[in-house]
Amino acid sequence: MTIASAPAALAAAADASLRWYPGGPFNLLQSLGILMRGNGDPSFAHRPDGLWMALTTPDGPATLRLTAVSGTASGADGFVDAQAWGPGAGAAVAGAPRLLGRDDDWSAFDEPTFQAGLPRLVIEARRRNPGLRLPATGRVVDSLVPTILEQKVTTIEARRGYRYLMYRYGAAAPAAGRHTPSGLLVAPTAEQWLGIPSWEWHKAGVGPQRSATVMRALRSAAALERLASLDAAEAGAKLQTIPGIGIWTAAEVLQRTHGCPDSIAVGDYHLASYVGYALTGEKTDDAGMLALMEPWRGHRQRVVRMLGLSGFRKPAFGPRMTIQDHRGH
Repeated sequence: MTIASAPAALAAAADASLRWYPGGPFNLLQSLGILMRGNGDPSFAHRPDGLWMALTTPDGPATLRLTAVSGTASGADGFVDAQAWGPGAGAAVAGAPRLLGRDDDWSAFDEPTFQAGLPRLVIEARRRNPGLRLPATGRVVDSLVPTILEQKVTTIEARRGYRYLMYRYGAAAPAAGRHTPSGLLVAPTAEQWLGIPSWEWHKAGVGPQRSATVMRALRSAAALERLASLDAAEAGAKLQTIPGIGIWTAAEVLQRTHGCPDSIAVGDYHLASYVGYALTGEKTDDAGMLALMEPWRGHRQRVVRMLGLSGFRKPAFGPRMTIQDHRGH
């Protein structure tokens, strides 16, 4: 767990605050890293005084600051302090425990009988990383838009386009006095995304198929946000009724909105071959990946996360995916 001390004046000036006890090991950056769209994501700032986030709540925008303090050798529990500013401050801190993985239960995964069937590199990765939790944001629109932008393109291209649109249409995060991280931005609301003209999507390098999918999905933004209250399977099925949103997009969203421990990104350009090489030493496809992962159904996302933390790297050969640039056409 990251050790961080909060300046008393900053904490006292917050519009809302909360202290959460994870009840065991907890790694803040490792747990929430999946929410960041790269190190340049302008809705996050990692500083010595904590992890800062800008987000939209039903009550309005908020700036949220999270600082984690580890437990001590004498047995004192570790905790995470959450402070927030802005109209949505109360809602932001109320949702902080779920965001931090309060509802993510690894006990079944950690049972010796379950681990007996896991590959050694997964077991070792779990042993070295006991503080990972799967976060649950409950914010469907904020997860869905950047995920759609990642469809069928490289991560570099998708994140470049997302940053462009954030800088053009994101809003300055609510101020936390002189401590507010420079350039911290709240993502556009559904209405604001819908108002982006076609030429701006073009300048961002977002092709018409992906921008049309964003527009189509966000015309029912209120219904989208209600998906957060459903279980992951039902929410995923409803997401996939929207043209342009398939199993890969739904899985990537549910990993973030619901902290789903089983969502696995079928159709990912790299994942199936990575899992194949990690588990068998040979490349496989989506069907092969699902067959390999079947014994761990219910925990397949946990297995994928541990594979990623194991340090395993698949052989580096074969063609790279071409970065497309739609802006000059």
